[in-house]
Amino acid sequence: MPLRKMLDGCSCLVILVLGIAITGVNSQLDSLGFISIDCGLPANSTSVDDDTKLTYVSDDQFIDTGVNYKIASKYASTGNGPEQYGTLRSFPNGKRNCYTLRSLSAGSKYLVRAKFMFGNYDNLYKPPTFDLYLGLNYWYTVNLNSPDDARFAEIITLATSDYLQVCLVNKDLGTPFISVLELRPLETTLYRDVNSTQSLVHLFRRNIGASDQLVRYPNDPYDRFWRNYTLDTWSSISTNSIVQPDPDYATPSIVMQTAATTSSTNQSLDISWTGDNESVEFLIILHIGEIQDIPRTDYREFNILSQNPLFSHVFAPSNLTSGWARYMDTGRTAYYTSLKATSKSTLPPILNAIELYVITPATGIPTYIADIIAIDAIKENYKMTIGWNGDPCVPIDYAWTGLGCTIYSNVPRITHLNLSSAGLTGELISSFGNLTALVSLDLSGNDLSGVLGTYLDQLVALTYLDITGNKNISSMLPPGLQKKQQDGTLTFKSKLGDFTQQSKKKKAAVVIIAVVGAVVLLLLAVAIILVFCLRKRPDNQIYIPKPNENTGSSPLRNSNAGSFAYNPAANGFHGNNAGKNYTNISKPRGSGEGMLNFENRQFTYNDLNKITNSFQDNIGTGGFGSVYAGLLENGTQVAVKMRSHTSSQGVKEFLAEAQNLTRVHHKNLVSLLGYSMDGDCMALVYEYMPEGTLQDKLRDNGRSLTWKQRLRVAWESAQGLEYLHKSCNPPLIHRDVKTNNILLNSNLDAKIADFGLSRAFNNANSHVSTAVVGTLGYLDPEYSQSCQLSRKSDVYGFGVVLLEIITGKPPIIAGPEGGHLAKWVSQKLPKGDIESIVDPRMHGQYDINSVWKVTELARKCTEHSSVQRPTMSVVVAELKESLDLEISTEGNPYNYSRNDNFMSDVSQNGIFEMDYMDGMTAPGPTAK
Repeated sequence: MPLRKMLDGCSCLVILVLGIAITGVNSQLDSLGFISIDCGLPANSTSVDDDTKLTYVSDDQFIDTGVNYKIASKYASTGNGPEQYGTLRSFPNGKRNCYTLRSLSAGSKYLVRAKFMFGNYDNLYKPPTFDLYLGLNYWYTVNLNSPDDARFAEIITLATSDYLQVCLVNKDLGTPFISVLELRPLETTLYRDVNSTQSLVHLFRRNIGASDQLVRYPNDPYDRFWRNYTLDTWSSISTNSIVQPDPDYATPSIVMQTAATTSSTNQSLDISWTGDNESVEFLIILHIGEIQDIPRTDYREFNILSQNPLFSHVFAPSNLTSGWARYMDTGRTAYYTSLKATSKSTLPPILNAIELYVITPATGIPTYIADIIAIDAIKENYKMTIGWNGDPCVPIDYAWTGLGCTIYSNVPRITHLNLSSAGLTGELISSFGNLTALVSLDLSGNDLSGVLGTYLDQLVALTYLDITGNKNISSMLPPGLQKKQQDGTLTFKSKLGDFTQQSKKKKAAVVIIAVVGAVVLLLLAVAIILVFCLRKRPDNQIYIPKPNENTGSSPLRNSNAGSFAYNPAANGFHGNNAGKNYTNISKPRGSGEGMLNFENRQFTYNDLNKITNSFQDNIGTGGFGSVYAGLLENGTQVAVKMRSHTSSQGVKEFLAEAQNLTRVHHKNLVSLLGYSMDGDCMALVYEYMPEGTLQDKLRDNGRSLTWKQRLRVAWESAQGLEYLHKSCNPPLIHRDVKTNNILLNSNLDAKIADFGLSRAFNNANSHVSTAVVGTLGYLDPEYSQSCQLSRKSDVYGFGVVLLEIITGKPPIIAGPEGGHLAKWVSQKLPKGDIESIVDPRMHGQYDINSVWKVTELARKCTEHSSVQRPTMSVVVAELKESLDLEISTEGNPYNYSRNDNFMSDVSQNGIFEMDYMDGMTAPGPTAK
């Protein structure tokens, strides 16, 4: 079967991404932890598989869309599949329909399998073509050849939440359907290539030399399908003795008890396959164990070869012990694996089983977790059947009807909700208040009752609310929304009409007149006071003491007090102690004593408005909110980071960043000059970094950073992180190391910024347990799985930063060769050309050895296992060496020496790998 039909678009496949949550239900797992679904079976009924004796349940508790069918009797009696193929569920309505498999364990691995047999259930004699998705991402294209053609799709993945979703997507090539859906839990130690950043799509799994057509549960406790495979040119051998399983793949003994060999040492065992997508990366796993009684005079040893020139290794199987070899290959349309006896072997090669997978990287960001929880609760409470399936916002082509979404810091948020005439009855539930990014909410034309609760005051971004047509609901807004209505920032439509807008205009006119009068009187009073004070002071200045400062006869004698002077001639404020302990222009509202133990300047909203010239110059946006350029009264440039009401980071993160920055002082950490907690206004005022972020510099199509500049930025950033890890008390883990959080001043000095997610930990502990936060692409996969945060989590993120510095590419690469940057680099390097990964905008002007050194350092930093990553102190030292190496070659930028031993180095440090069980021999260096 052509590979394109099986894996068209497979580069986009990922595991279910972080963040989606479903309201709790009873466990869907059976006593084995299995989920076995007979799709299309009547509700509350079951069926039993004849071979496995497993019980299959109806799919009614897993999905609320679709129509049940039976296949035509002609095909039900063909014996082409189990009893479960007799029924199916078809989905004539909606672009996407999703099954939800609940009661799972986040961080655990699962095998998910979907089966399909058309059986001419619709009498159209035309099997459809449609796509299968796991969560947000493409998995498989179902393309059946005939009514009795039976297929299955299988994936091994890691669940990052307590459930997985399997979605069928209509491609307008027939109505999607499904016959069987199965989920099987795996031990977390199995299939170590499966993690939070990638999963494995099954291509084939073969039981070599077997006579049984299929091995599955109960012979395989994980219910993997092992189909028999042999060739006429091979000799099948077997044993009745138990073969000890290996801990990495747990290959069943019954599979290992059979094997194939050749008639002589001159013949090789060859496995081949084809594909027409050269960007696909394959994982090949060979299962090998000695099952023959070998005389002492004989010896079995063979080379395992592939077309990849970097993979060639000698294997000597152990007696009645399952061993394995694995490697990856890509970049061709035809592949083979060949087992050839070595010159000292007296016996031909042997092969017991083989597995072949496509490695698929993790991409995609789901809707904000709190929004999903809230909208799911709304769906469940009001029993809504309007085709809401899968993620509410993404992919955008399948976004839910009635929802509008906006991307904030790469995370989709629900900002518009139109449930007009949706048949809602009963009271308005509090979950509406948890959709905190809502800008508009239309509930008109329903039968809602009760009051509008104070939970709606959480909708700080709301500008439009319509409840007209709900006869039994109160029109009284909660206090927070009342204030927004009075301020003119909320349009409210109720059963009483829109009279509030007219009355508000009248009230506003009265208020304006009163305010104008009061302002005139106030200005007159201020003018009189100024004239009086100017006559008293010969230096023509008026001093403003700090709030709560002792205003005795000499208020400025306090050496710890900053001061400001207002000079009418200069038309502005001037001050001392710039950037340190500024005196407040005015005391912020709501700034109670002891709220924050900061020595930095505290600003009011009006101060920030003045400093930023009414927030005119927006220089960036992040998870916290927008950042504006500003100018202090003494001429110091600053960056004002305003918390957005729709920010994914809240008060907790604001306080964390402010508190952390008051106690960290290092030349490579951005300095906090002040803060604001004025009513709803939350802001942080930083030193201004005119060259922006490292991310901007690396993506700039204009003047690019040189290799020396990039190295210096990397070295200085590493020093900042090393300070956090070693010199802070208690130490700090940044948790969001990325190029967008490395800022550059006018001299291109690098400083780490954005400490809102930072976490302190005890030096006595190697890690701290915490919820997983961070940015996709930079997130430590080990931390994602275990929730165990350590210094090495920052090291992983910094490793990705180093790869960006080298390549100029983002952490997640789009397109047919897409995927995680670390994986992309690993694919390129074994081809022997470092220039293939280096940013072409450096025009080859770099020392090749320096680039190699940093590349190897980056790969060590991005190791999946944290224990294999270096500390930041080691990173700092190695970057300094690389920088010195680059500096030493200046003056002759094109005279670079290439490593003559490159191929032997890669054989030890490349992506290909051969592992041995106890008792196996591994002559020569083992590829890593």
